[in-house]
Amino acid sequence: MPDDAPTQAGNPQYSIIIAVYNDWGPLEQCLLSLERQTNAPDFEVIVVDDGSKQPAPDIICRRKVSYSLTIVQQPHQGIAAARNRGLQSSKGSVMVFTDADCRFQADCLSALEAALAHSPHHSCFQLNLKGDCSNLLGRAEELRLTEIQKQKMQPNGTIRYVNTAGFAIRRTRVDTRGGLFNPAALRSEDTLLLVDLIQRGELPCFVAGAVVQHVVSRSLLECLRKDFHAAWLEAKTFEIIAAKGVQVRMSYRARVRMLFSMWNTAGSNSIGRGAWFVVVARQSVQRIITVGYRCSRIRAVSRTSAGAC
Repeated sequence: MPDDAPTQAGNPQYSIIIAVYNDWGPLEQCLLSLERQTNAPDFEVIVVDDGSKQPAPDIICRRKVSYSLTIVQQPHQGIAAARNRGLQSSKGSVMVFTDADCRFQADCLSALEAALAHSPHHSCFQLNLKGDCSNLLGRAEELRLTEIQKQKMQPNGTIRYVNTAGFAIRRTRVDTRGGLFNPAALRSEDTLLLVDLIQRGELPCFVAGAVVQHVVSRSLLECLRKDFHAAWLEAKTFEIIAAKGVQVRMSYRARVRMLFSMWNTAGSNSIGRGAWFVVVARQSVQRIITVGYRCSRIRAVSRTSAGAC
């Protein structure tokens, strides 16, 4: 059952939980963006080191910040387990999840606080994700995130989308001891969380004013390599989702419509057509790996059936 006890006096209102695996470089800028928050509620930051090859550098450990900063270490278990560990260490009445390579706009937490006060009947909130338009890969990320969020918006202000680069949930709706995320999901743990929310009959409230910027610091080749590995792990998570009987993936027709919409958006001077081709290249790699995973599973089942006969 969720922990319904009110937050004790003296505890921070928000707990910002960041799972880190060899991401110490980008994390410094993320922490700096939190330090620059204006009119923000009291918050703590919990960094969960998920078995990184190198320990947290001194510049992180000895960083003097205006908020409570805790670094929790665990053996490498995956991002879902790391986020659950952060939950167990948190004290705030609202948990906010983000990634090391994200930056909070200066008024992000104050905008989120206003949204929580305005929507007391909502238990979870999806923050507004943006890309860093200073380079091609960042513009591609801006194009992708903007289009996905637009496509997933619901008429009542909720969104059929969860991205834990910027996601908040009230403590009263979370079993902090049992965890919020399924540790079996090594990727797409946020999509699996969305499925659980749908089954509970709720969707996150979209907070347009709470902006979190996702910074892509890798090269295109490095991104494609990461996509290749991640897509295989995501395919395993979608097996769990399929067993739940909830459809969250877009149909091929919807994907084509979204690509056409992206093409039109990419025509603006601030994005550029090159960003569209980057998005298509990365999504093509993901789809190829997904199809390959399904084929391998079908062959494995066929061999098992033949052996049984």
